[in-house]
Amino acid sequence: MRVPGLPTPNKGSTLGVVTPNGAAIRVIRELRGLSLRRLAHLIGRDPGYLSHVETGRQGAGDETLRRIAGELRIPLDAITREKTSDQHAGGDDGDAPGAR
Repeated sequence: MRVPGLPTPNKGSTLGVVTPNGAAIRVIRELRGLSLRRLAHLIGRDPGYLSHVETGRQGAGDETLRRIAGELRIPLDAITREKTSDQHAGGDDGDAPGAR
């Protein structure tokens, strides 16, 4: 549905703003038998960064979340939740240059 005044989403884009559900990432990672270091390596990120995502101290961008979901072999929405507009203001998405 097209809403006047709002951009038309591209195919494959997500609507709304999401934040990682770090607890879900950790539980699923552990169920899959993956260490934090191994998953971090598979997604091309630092283990400390992934630890911060799992504990909710840092956000993660769309690409990182897609990589995590892919490596865990789960749908993206299994490890994300919607953010409210006040949570989104000034948040760190974790995919900024130099965040790796």
